[in-house]
Amino acid sequence: MASKSGTLYTGVTNDLTRRVFEHKEALNSGFTQKYKIKKLIYCEQINRAQTAIDREKQIKRWRRSKKVELINRMNPDWNDLSEEWFKGSVGPGTD
Repeated sequence: MASKSGTLYTGVTNDLTRRVFEHKEALNSGFTQKYKIKKLIYCEQINRAQTAIDREKQIKRWRRSKKVELINRMNPDWNDLSEEWFKGSVGPGTD
């Protein structure tokens, strides 16, 4: 995820929709709230929890330039991949 200014955040979750909503609404205090991390710009689906955690740790160790390269391959314009997810609703799981 990223802020408008380009600050990056890497995390792991078992519910991407819920977690993105929490970021967009600044529901959790800390780094992501402080830096206004609200755009989903890259994601990977990994079915095994430990594999996902290992991947998160791997990416967190990378230099920023390598993270940017990974994002640019899939999303060169850094569009918010979740932009349309919550239009007209009050949160995840609502119609």
